[in-house]
Amino acid sequence: MAKRFLSENNIAFEEINIDAQPDAIDWLKEQGFQSVPVITSEATTVVGFRPDQLKQLAS
Repeated sequence: MAKRFLSENNIAFEEINIDAQPDAIDWLKEQGFQSVPVITSEATTVVGFRPDQLKQLAS
């Protein structure tokens, strides 16, 4: 859902698939995240599908 939301709202993103890149799981754990998706930008981090917060990434 998050990926579709970002695409439909023309918000650029890079997908990191934790199944294909298991080292990404280590990074997520080190940062204290326990669920996905985790969407990060320079200014904010959004955990889970949160359309209200994801819209802020477009600005």
